[in-house]
Amino acid sequence: MTVRIGTSGWSYDHWSDVLYPPGLASVRRLSYYVRSFDTVELNASFYRWPRDSTFAGWRTQLPDGFTMSVKAHRGLTHYRRLMSPEPWIERFERCWQLLGDRHGVLLVQLHPEQRRDDTRLDSFLRSVPASIRVAVELRHPSWNAPAVYAVLETHRAPTW
Repeated sequence: MTVRIGTSGWSYDHWSDVLYPPGLASVRRLSYYVRSFDTVELNASFYRWPRDSTFAGWRTQLPDGFTMSVKAHRGLTHYRRLMSPEPWIERFERCWQLLGDRHGVLLVQLHPEQRRDDTRLDSFLRSVPASIRVAVELRHPSWNAPAVYAVLETHRAPTW
């Protein structure tokens, strides 16, 4: 098993003088970050889905062997609660193409109040193309059940 070390995001002002040298421009943070870590979770995508050109630009900054996992947008996970995922699936597929061999997993962080619904989870995971590996963050305690883990295992979807 490969173990990777990274963080959720890379563009935090309070990391100046800790991870980044003083005065490093925010647009240079990713290229500096990849010197210390071999993976990162794109957290900003949860709030605002980046443009294709942004994904393509990030790809050029990621060295061989580096992976970028992408957090699914809250429109899918918190508002639609995994229902009618088709428009989002199209975005994920484009993102994976743009990141190429640098893509990690798609992190699907469920709303903390979203209760267990095995059928909905299974339906969503079936809609995701096999080329996109999904990790699911189950936040409500009702999800802690062997049947849920069986659904995740069927789709090779680890919990986060």
